[in-house]
Amino acid sequence: MPLLEVDALQVWYGDLQALYGVSLALDEGGVLALIGANGAGKSTLLAALCGLLEGRAAGAVRFDGRAALGRPAEALAREGIALVPEGRMLFPSLSVEENLLMGTLTRRRGPWTLARVYQLFPILEQFRGRPATALSGGQQQMVAVARALLSNPRLLLCDEISLGLAPLVVEQIYAALASIRAEGSGLAIVLVEQDVQRACGVADAVCCLLKGRATLQGRADDFDHAQIARAYFGH
Repeated sequence: MPLLEVDALQVWYGDLQALYGVSLALDEGGVLALIGANGAGKSTLLAALCGLLEGRAAGAVRFDGRAALGRPAEALAREGIALVPEGRMLFPSLSVEENLLMGTLTRRRGPWTLARVYQLFPILEQFRGRPATALSGGQQQMVAVARALLSNPRLLLCDEISLGLAPLVVEQIYAALASIRAEGSGLAIVLVEQDVQRACGVADAVCCLLKGRATLQGRADDFDHAQIARAYFGH
């Protein structure tokens, strides 16, 4: 049984329909690249997965076999769904370490500890006492990823983690994702990205959204650049 199942998901914001019957599945330990241009519905789909959807929805989302659609974000976080939000959403009044410790509030047990995330991102230990928003954009993104890991999730949702970052920093973030996966803990990851080549390069599966519809789905290595481009742009 897949860890995550989405079945014919539809979402409306008032009279505007944002998703049209999207279905997908992700196994434990798998990585799914969710790609598409701005307005394709990627962030709406993530919001439905983690309990932050503000629109009206139909269809089904199941996490570890249990219905998840419409349930509170707090409950889903306690069951193991963590979000690295677009824009990072750090607490400006808290230090780096205090922001990180917010991830422990779900009190889930697992391999990720403060010491472990400092091993993953050593610069954060060096700056642990600084205000989190005083860090560079890339360092703030490391805080956001580490904070999510400290909840010891089973499913990690990453919304545009490379957006606006320098190429070298993006390399560091993706190297960290490779290390996370190498832990072998069974953590599943959904990567929402506009950098198609990078996302597909680390993913097992890909789902391309265009105007709320899935235009391409399957194993990432089954598609060439031309096929993905046609699905992405609707040509």
